Amino acid sequence: MLESCNVSYNAVLTLQHFNIKTLQFFLKKMSKLTPFHVAVPVYDLEESRKFYREVLGCGEGRSSDQWTDFDLYGHQFVIHLKPRPAEQPAHHFNPVDGHDVPVPHYGVVLEWDAWHDLEKRLKSHGIKFVIEPYIRFKGLPGEQATLFFLDPSGNALEFKAFKDIGQLFAT
Repeated sequence: MLESCNVSYNAVLTLQHFNIKTLQFFLKKMSKLTPFHVAVPVYDLEESRKFYREVLGCGEGRSSDQWTDFDLYGHQFVIHLKPRPAEQPAHHFNPVDGHDVPVPHYGVVLEWDAWHDLEKRLKSHGIKFVIEPYIRFKGLPGEQATLFFLDPSGNALEFKAFKDIGQLFAT
């Protein structure tokens, strides 16, 4: 079971979850991927550190009084302290599949079982979803599980998983 952002894809790769075509695609793509780096603004560094550490289970790396590095499923995710604006900016939303998707948003494509573990973890922490967990394109190419929520500073996160990772870029 995946309980932490520190678990690599190699640790969850098993033949029982993938057919051979999907396994070949996954290995080819993943062997070329390198960790991304993303930095987002937060208004309260300690509140956000607690959220990413305790709610998402991310390992904490280097930090200062202005920023903190996290291991977000093997990627370098950094929160940077930013003064809270006098007026909170409104989120922009784009309609997708009958849902209002917050823009911008960020997240990680997870393994199917890891996504379900994260869904349970978020619910156990009482996270309010912007878009409740659901399955898109059920039974079609690109079938995927997705969910959206906000961190304490209002940054929108999406985590998704594909039933068949080989369909990640299906058209």
